[in-house]
Amino acid sequence: RDPPPLKQLTLMLDWYLSPQHAALIVAKERALFAAQGLEIELLTPADPSIAIKLLAAGEAALALPRQPLLHLHAHDGAPITRIATLIETPLNAVIVAGEAPAPAAVADALADLHYGYSTREGRDVLVEQLLPRSVRQVDDFVAPESVHFDAADALRSSRVDAVADGFFHTLPQQLASDGIVTHTVRYSDIDIPRHDGLILLANSDSVARQATTWSRVLIALEEASNWMIEHPEEAWTLLVTTHPVLDNPINQEAWDDLLRRVALSPAALDERRYAAFESYLQSAGVTENSIPVTRLEVNPHLLMER
Repeated sequence: RDPPPLKQLTLMLDWYLSPQHAALIVAKERALFAAQGLEIELLTPADPSIAIKLLAAGEAALALPRQPLLHLHAHDGAPITRIATLIETPLNAVIVAGEAPAPAAVADALADLHYGYSTREGRDVLVEQLLPRSVRQVDDFVAPESVHFDAADALRSSRVDAVADGFFHTLPQQLASDGIVTHTVRYSDIDIPRHDGLILLANSDSVARQATTWSRVLIALEEASNWMIEHPEEAWTLLVTTHPVLDNPINQEAWDDLLRRVALSPAALDERRYAAFESYLQSAGVTENSIPVTRLEVNPHLLMER
């Protein structure tokens, strides 16, 4: 007797496939999704900003952004909710051209820069933190600009002095290979609250109805994450064998550090972390009010028990 057909789902990535998506690749290639009765197609968006829009419109089953985007879109009324965490720390940072200033001079140095940004949170959250209101009110202030997801070219051509939301595992290394010196300022150093670097979103209008399916997705991801930690070299080999485009020295050098950031229990909720980020957005003037954490995140395993 034939097994039942696999349930087909589409998952919209945040951008091109990379080692930060390792748990998804491992779950797919080791048939962990299939063991849960699922077949998940990983899709790369033509423009990273559309992933959440497609999810909200019901044109993708799942989407994979960073935590700040969840907050910003939820405040716009988008029907989205976090069901899992893949990476527990930010993977982005402020990447600045040139040598690092003395520690005491960092804040002043950051306030004098012309910034680029790739993402909405880069524009709405980070630039607001980096540029004091007093700086933005001077007559010769040059407004931050979008680098259209090509941060390396913007820094290489000196179009901007810094990128507010660059991937610190890859952008400085890309530029170093061209002889361009940069330094990295982590978000924790500029008082941005710690937040999840990569999360899985579902449509909140149907999350309770789909709880069994999302629970199965999370079981497969948990098995994948734990297998990667136990077998890091095998996991790397699996990634580059199935997706040769990932096989380069920069990705290989980042692999051990990325593994340390992987969520071993993807379903686990850190309500304090999400509440703290909501409070930060309101106090910084990015949002006018605070959304309850229950509106932002759920644990599908617990939904099934109700």
